[in-house]
Amino acid sequence: MKEARLNRLFHPRSHRCFDVAVDHGFFNERSFLAGIESLDRAVKTLVAAAPDAIQLTVGQAPLLQAVPGKQKPALVLRTDVANVYGSALPRTLFSRMIAQPVEQALRLDAACVVVNLFQIPDQPEVTDQCIQNICRLKPECDRYAMPLMIEPLVFRSNEVAGGYMVDGDLDKILPLVRQAVELGADIIKADPTDDTGVYHRVVEISGRIPVLVRGGGRASDQEILSRTERLMKQGAAGIVYGRNIIQHQNPAGMTRVLMTIVHEGATAAEAAKNLSPGA
Repeated sequence: MKEARLNRLFHPRSHRCFDVAVDHGFFNERSFLAGIESLDRAVKTLVAAAPDAIQLTVGQAPLLQAVPGKQKPALVLRTDVANVYGSALPRTLFSRMIAQPVEQALRLDAACVVVNLFQIPDQPEVTDQCIQNICRLKPECDRYAMPLMIEPLVFRSNEVAGGYMVDGDLDKILPLVRQAVELGADIIKADPTDDTGVYHRVVEISGRIPVLVRGGGRASDQEILSRTERLMKQGAAGIVYGRNIIQHQNPAGMTRVLMTIVHEGATAAEAAKNLSPGA
C-alpha cells in the first residue's frame, strides 16, 4: 500500500513533511551547485539534522541509503531531468524522465518519486513532455504502490525574469495544481503565492491531496521563517526547501529551526531564537 511509504514521509504527530531538496545537480546549472559541491558532506550534515526526507537523484541517492540505521530520512527520488533553468535558454527545451523510474526507486528503497509539471511562457512542448512523463509514471506508481509527488511550476517569461524565476500569480498556480491532482498526484509540491495569505486556496483546490510548499530562491532567514509560519497557518502539509537550507551558513541549524515551525507550531520569532550562525 502507498500508505506504508507515505508514513515514512509524514511526521507521526504533526502529519506534516519536511523534505530537503538536494537534487539540483541534475539540471546542469553551475549556480545550482552552491552548497552541494561535496554532496557527500551535505547529505551527512542533513542526515544528522534529521528532516523527514531528502530529495536526491539516482546517481546520488546511494549517499543517503548507505547511512546505517533505521532512523535516517526517507528518500524522495527525482525522476526527470530538464534544461529550463538557465539565464539564457537553449534553442530547444526538454524534460526527460529517467528509464524505469519506479523500478529504480524500489531498488533504492525510495519512499516517493517526484516529477515536474512545467508551465513556461511560449513553451507548450515542454508542458506536453511533462504530461507524457506523468502519464507513463502514474500507472507504474500505482502498480508498485509508490507515492507520486508532482511539482507544478509556473515560470515567468525568461525575457522578463532573466533566468529561473517562478510566477507566484494565484490565478496561474491554481489550474496547474489542479491539473496535477487530476493527473493522479499523491502529493503536490507547489510554489508559494505572491500573497501567502491566499495560499489556503491552493490547499483547497488540491482537495484531499497534501500540498508541500517549495522554498524557491534564496531568501533572508527572517523572510523564510516568517513565510513558513504563514504557509503552515494556511493549511500547507509541509515544505520542500533546497537552497534556503544547503546554501545557509548553518544548514543543520536551519533545518532544525524550520522543523519546529512545521512540526511543533513554533512562530518565526520563537524559531529564530534557536538559530545560531555557526556552520
